[in-house]
Amino acid sequence: MGHFTGWPETAFDVLLQLDGDPPVAVREKHRKDREHLVRKPMVALLQDVADADHAYEDFSVWGYGTHPWGWQHQCAVVRMPGRFEIGLRFDLDGLDVSGGWAFSAREEVEKFRAAVADDSSGRALTTVVETLQEEGFEVSGDLMKRVPRGYPPDHPRALLLRHRSLNAARHLDGDAWIHTPEAVDRVVATAARLRPLLSWLADHVSA
Repeated sequence: MGHFTGWPETAFDVLLQLDGDPPVAVREKHRKDREHLVRKPMVALLQDVADADHAYEDFSVWGYGTHPWGWQHQCAVVRMPGRFEIGLRFDLDGLDVSGGWAFSAREEVEKFRAAVADDSSGRALTTVVETLQEEGFEVSGDLMKRVPRGYPPDHPRALLLRHRSLNAARHLDGDAWIHTPEAVDRVVATAARLRPLLSWLADHVSA
């Protein structure tokens, strides 16, 4: 039996009270409701996601922190092999699901560039990225202003070579399904579309 029954409509009411720049007193006033109506449903959602696919068993749901942003956006991550993560964010706009590679060490960046430059692995990544974009994912990352030294400026994958991180995200809006267990299926399906990107990164960046 599933844990997640949906975010209640009152979850949006709580987040609306925390919108803008609420003082500490306002945040504390709504702490209990936010925990019950916003954070706990995220925990339940990820428990069901973990039940649906054992690759998603290791997850973490963020606390609030000291900045208003952390109260306005409920974030969570699902840890994947190779230190890559699928991220979730629930807020007044609905639910976002993302995945990719960030917080890059120099050695990882060099591995990434070499794999992008290689015809076989580089073309494979291009296909993965283009497919995600066609499916409505926004692909982004930390980009250098120009192609890194040692690679031709007119390289066929020049844009990818400029990346020092790589992320793909899809916004799942806030329609009626977000108040129902259907959200579990939508998250699992979206995460599955991210798996080729995470697998490529695990093979070529963390290996």
